Amino acid sequence: MRKLDFVLVGVGGQGILLAGDILCQVGLAAGYDVKKADVHGMAQRGGSVISHVRLGAKVYSPLVSTGCADFLVALEKVEACRFLHYLGPEGIAVVNDQAIPTLAALSQGGHAAPPYPSDTQVKEWLLAHAHRLLLVPAWQLARELGDVRAANVALLGALSTVLPFAEAAWQEAIAARVPARGRELNLLAFARGRQFALAALQPKGDARYATS
Repeated sequence: MRKLDFVLVGVGGQGILLAGDILCQVGLAAGYDVKKADVHGMAQRGGSVISHVRLGAKVYSPLVSTGCADFLVALEKVEACRFLHYLGPEGIAVVNDQAIPTLAALSQGGHAAPPYPSDTQVKEWLLAHAHRLLLVPAWQLARELGDVRAANVALLGALSTVLPFAEAAWQEAIAARVPARGRELNLLAFARGRQFALAALQPKGDARYATS
């Protein structure tokens, strides 16, 4: 049973913790030992949220060591760049193509933080540090379905294409973890994310999928 280590990142309110819970449910259903650890930080104020998920025959620690993650799953682009140091040499980054600049970056006055980097800068940084990159318009896919809060599950749909778990297992985990009122929409979001990634993974697919 191959060890699989994930680091999921984003900002408060994007549903990182739910995404991690769904991933854990899929792993458990497949017979893996599962450990999870969440770091909320200043999540209520739009700060970073990090979830460590580890799957294996036997897992002793819930934390992924620096440079050891097999997958970095990010719901915000700069948060992906911030935590790239977790990725291992063969690591795959699955990133929501969405920018959420901090208040400091937006103000750019006084002692504000540097301006939010351009799309080109972000992509170059991701490609320079990730062995493989899948940049997914998860927020846009969820918006088209009527609820941007489903972007986290759309991103899981993309992630599912590079993992050894059946599509039905993901659907069952989503149904188990998402309240009934949002279940159908989230299942659609998962399908949209998965469809996008499968098309991008084709030899002549979307250029947003790249290998470094």
